Amino acid sequence: MRDDPRDPRLPTSPGFWRSPLRGPWFTSVLGLVLLAGITVLFVTGLLSYAAYNPNLSPVNDKTPDKGILGFYLFAWPTNPHWLYRLNQGVHVTLGITLIPVLLAKLWSVVPRLFTLPPARSLAHALERLSLLLLVGGALFEFVTGVLNVQLDYVFPGSFYPLHFYGAWVFIAAFVAHALLKTPTALRNLRRLREEKNDLVSPRPAEPTVSRRGALWFVAGGSLLLFATTVGQNLGGPLRRTALLAPHGGGEPGSGPNGFQINKTAAYAGIDTAETAEDTWRLVVTGRTGTVRLSRAQLAELPLYSSALPIACVEGWSTPDQWWRGVRLRDLAALVGYEDDPPDVFVESLQRHGAFRKAALRANQVADPRSLLALYVNGEELSPDHGHPARIIVPAAPGVLNTKWVARMTFGDL
Repeated sequence: MRDDPRDPRLPTSPGFWRSPLRGPWFTSVLGLVLLAGITVLFVTGLLSYAAYNPNLSPVNDKTPDKGILGFYLFAWPTNPHWLYRLNQGVHVTLGITLIPVLLAKLWSVVPRLFTLPPARSLAHALERLSLLLLVGGALFEFVTGVLNVQLDYVFPGSFYPLHFYGAWVFIAAFVAHALLKTPTALRNLRRLREEKNDLVSPRPAEPTVSRRGALWFVAGGSLLLFATTVGQNLGGPLRRTALLAPHGGGEPGSGPNGFQINKTAAYAGIDTAETAEDTWRLVVTGRTGTVRLSRAQLAELPLYSSALPIACVEGWSTPDQWWRGVRLRDLAALVGYEDDPPDVFVESLQRHGAFRKAALRANQVADPRSLLALYVNGEELSPDHGHPARIIVPAAPGVLNTKWVARMTFGDL
């Protein structure tokens, strides 16, 4: 009868799934690749979140109710200066590269999603629930991650808490699944002859490609995504190979200010009248009071240079640029912190959007390469790069390198 779940015309029947590629060996290979790759993704994701120093100030923390999930957070270091660039480049590039592997793995086990009855016992019901969280969590994390990289914020709410809490739900299911299935996967790879299970079709179709050929096809898809993404992090001539990345292609302009940005001055609502030489003043507040400095007065202070990149959460970065400006620790000294520069709260002229305010830790302020930059590559900052002044700190996420700085408040936050 048509309603019989064993009817080969229905997906609930093992006979419905006829691909000869499905089987324990094929699924095990894909599963072990994902086991290694997703572990790296999770670790680099935790490090990426820690780089925001979210426990420092509420303005940096986009997940204020994280509770015990914030146990791993620590003061983010400033050495090596390319640390965040490397971490986030690995996180984003690896995530995109694993998409074909994830899709192939889901395809290889899809018959199990239609197995009837849905639960044969309490243990079986819990296993099915964990699979639902595993599959749903994986799709959610990869989809939101890709949309963030593409700057397409079509999902409801903020990317940061969605991706953060989604990652914890997914990784809990992932760890449980890995503990249950990894020993079986290793046994499947060691066997010379494949053991039959519910993934092997009882009436397979004629093969058009071998399982090893299918794996090479998946690997080719991953390699293609890698080649068309990684250039946005490496920069230079390789940026032109990043065809799938918003910050791929050539440099957005020529000259000293001709390197990538996320937000233009127009997007941030910066009024040129506010940044003019005769109107803009930097307000610096600290232990001994407040000082107001024009850009000309800042330029008369001791100026220093630092070669630092800009690296953003979307996985793109610039090569090292030569920044010149006033050290943050020298600004702290102007307001009473000569020997012990504290945390600093930075406010921008930007009127809308996330991270128009940001906080930096004392170790970031004290680093001699941390600047309130006035120049880049020998030229004044352009409006899009933060004129009249911007923050630049080694190893910090790009959003913490605040542009169009208006006020800096030094003290424990």
